[in-house]
Amino acid sequence: MINVTKTFLPPKNEYDEILNDVWATQWLTNRGKLVLELETKLKSYLDVSSILITSNGTVPLQIAVKILGENSEIITTPFSYVATSAAIIWENCTPIFVDIHPEYFTIDETKIEAAITSKTKAILATHVFGNPCDVETIEKIAQKHNLKVIYDAAHCFGVKYKQKSIFEYGDVSTVSFHATKLFHTAEGGALFCKDEKLFQKLYYSHNFGHKGELDFYGLGINGKISELQAAMGLAVFPYLDYILDERKKVVEYYNANLDKNKIKKIQLRENTTWNYSYYPVVFDTETDLLNVQTDLNKVSIYPRRYFYPSLNTINYINKEEMPISESISSRILCLPLYVGIKESELEQIVAVINKSLCL
Repeated sequence: MINVTKTFLPPKNEYDEILNDVWATQWLTNRGKLVLELETKLKSYLDVSSILITSNGTVPLQIAVKILGENSEIITTPFSYVATSAAIIWENCTPIFVDIHPEYFTIDETKIEAAITSKTKAILATHVFGNPCDVETIEKIAQKHNLKVIYDAAHCFGVKYKQKSIFEYGDVSTVSFHATKLFHTAEGGALFCKDEKLFQKLYYSHNFGHKGELDFYGLGINGKISELQAAMGLAVFPYLDYILDERKKVVEYYNANLDKNKIKKIQLRENTTWNYSYYPVVFDTETDLLNVQTDLNKVSIYPRRYFYPSLNTINYINKEEMPISESISSRILCLPLYVGIKESELEQIVAVINKSLCL
């Protein structure tokens, strides 16, 4: 069986060795030694001004929306994982969708201003498959209209734009450290914020609002990561260059061998240092996609329709047509991409796709 992804696991003895500290201190949560060590290493590796590791990748979105959305309207993209829109609605804000760019798949910055109303407080945009939004134009729009910018950068570990970490853009950026991601802590995430005052508010908001043991800054929830999760991150950390190199090889194989006349790839924004996080392909029609998916499934190969469906069509959302997002969402498929996939398996995947498209 070849799935769309496979978790990278470090040697178990290396994870066990790190866990010895947990058993020695009996400190399992509440920002222990391992969480602090992992934050220090990631801050240096990613070259960011701040980092706060969280229990998952959705909690930082919820916290940012709660603080910056102010129960109002938030302009966002229909082409993302459901957590993006769900976080907005969960925090009693209203998502206002703007369609996407047909090549980059990110929010179409030229359509944002038309969606702004007196109720708009923020823009929540997704860097799709690690491909950056037009961060410069979005920043200009936000400054002009006094809006906050939140980036769902779940797929962006290691991505740089113009030699600068993508996490350094916007008022708040978030990332996922889920088990399926390039870097993971089994389950986890992080948020990034350059403004010290806002970062402090985000920080206490992820820890019930605590100011010491007996006092509170304000409202908060529990977004803390455990020492066990941090230990996994510390065990994965030394393999980051290896992980990136191996994923790059898979991407290069697909690039060289898939029939380019039958599929379309995402266009990476200029000046982007990408991280090989996903390999999405877009077919001419949904029928082509379904035929390819069926043929792959017959030989136990399981790509994923991702992102699907377009979020503006979900049943708890007020539906509004987003033709580009709906079209791409219906025709996009992410192919298997992970460390350890064999060349013979890649050969089989490519052969099935190319043959299916020629029938």
